[in-house]
Amino acid sequence: MNIKNTIFNHSLPEVYGSINVPKTGSFYKKLWAFTGPGLMVAVGYMDPGNWATDIAGGSKFGYTLLSVILISNLFAMLLQHLSLKLGIASGRDLAQACRYAYSKPVAITLWILCEIAIAACDLAEVIGSAIAINLLFGLPLTVGVVITVLDVLVLLYFQGKGFRALECIVAGLIFMIFCCFGYEIFVSQPSVKEILGGILPTTQIITNPEMLYVAIGILGATVMPHNLYLHSSIVQTRNFEKNSEGKRSAIFFATIDSNLSLSLAFFINAAILIIAAATFHNTGNQNVADINDAYHLLDPVLGVKFAGIFFAVALLASGQNSTLTGTLAGQIVMEGFLNLRLKPWLRRLITRLIAVIPALIVTIIYGEKGTGDLLVLSQVILSLQLSFAVVPLIVFTSDKTQMGEFVNSKLMKICAWIVAIIIIALNGYLLWDTIF
Repeated sequence: MNIKNTIFNHSLPEVYGSINVPKTGSFYKKLWAFTGPGLMVAVGYMDPGNWATDIAGGSKFGYTLLSVILISNLFAMLLQHLSLKLGIASGRDLAQACRYAYSKPVAITLWILCEIAIAACDLAEVIGSAIAINLLFGLPLTVGVVITVLDVLVLLYFQGKGFRALECIVAGLIFMIFCCFGYEIFVSQPSVKEILGGILPTTQIITNPEMLYVAIGILGATVMPHNLYLHSSIVQTRNFEKNSEGKRSAIFFATIDSNLSLSLAFFINAAILIIAAATFHNTGNQNVADINDAYHLLDPVLGVKFAGIFFAVALLASGQNSTLTGTLAGQIVMEGFLNLRLKPWLRRLITRLIAVIPALIVTIIYGEKGTGDLLVLSQVILSLQLSFAVVPLIVFTSDKTQMGEFVNSKLMKICAWIVAIIIIALNGYLLWDTIF
């Protein structure tokens, strides 16, 4: 279906083109104008759902799986580039592109699957935040889950201050996480030689079944489907010129923003694994795969104060950041697929309650162990939905009727499909193994 000239509403109309991009000025001035969306997307790559796999990989296998985190990040950079390119070149986000390209039943099905994925992601954020609140303040998990509902009110307040305000909050929380893990790295004193060795892939990852399983878990949970919808929309908050030169410049600067932000996400994910390797693997605690265990062991193993506290603070900041971007993605998906516009507070309240209710039930009935199992389930659901976002993204960005001169090159198409096939195959394997 040729949808190039189809009339459509702008994504997130209340903030569309609200941030001016200077037509003249230095490279850094223009880059600063585009800085922000990449940070909001990077949040999804360091959310609480990734922590358990990174901790398990580091404590059990040392630094070996650092190469898997690096490869995962490179995959993410390519897919997020395609996402922002779709938003800038076509003027549509991924959800809108799906609605116009596919029949109504297909579009509705894709919307339902995406809503389930967003709810699953929000579930991981609720649980991660509740665990952090429990670790820091000693409040029961059930109370922590209820407190997370207040995120909706905080988000609404700051969105009223403009989109830049949201980006500044995200940047501040990422900086907090960065500082916390910088301290953890400093006190754990990892081996630089072993870190550099771990960045290089080894055949042991494939030949060792246990290591392969954890590697698939790290790779499979890295690319979050809602991030692809999110990025294609929020990049349109920049008021760039809609001609060929303006779009080309926007894609260039937005890609730099995305790649630099995802590099930060790589550092944080790698830091979690490095700390687990230096603290647990090298001291005989090789079966630490739980956030709670990691928190309680950090101080006594390292022999310092505050290591556990900084770990929990970073977890709380990660959960709050992911909450903000996840609820924003929910608004984008509903508006894009259904052209249905709810009041922001109602949309976010619905998204949050869908996550809070099952989390609350499980914490009341099963306690801490139940929340851990629920965290794993949320990642399985995300893995299942990923292909339904990646495949349309590659198809649309490879379609000249939508992308014009910005259509994927032959090399880009090949690379994108290879990445998609690897991610889908690994996620499929992980899902099959988890269920059967």
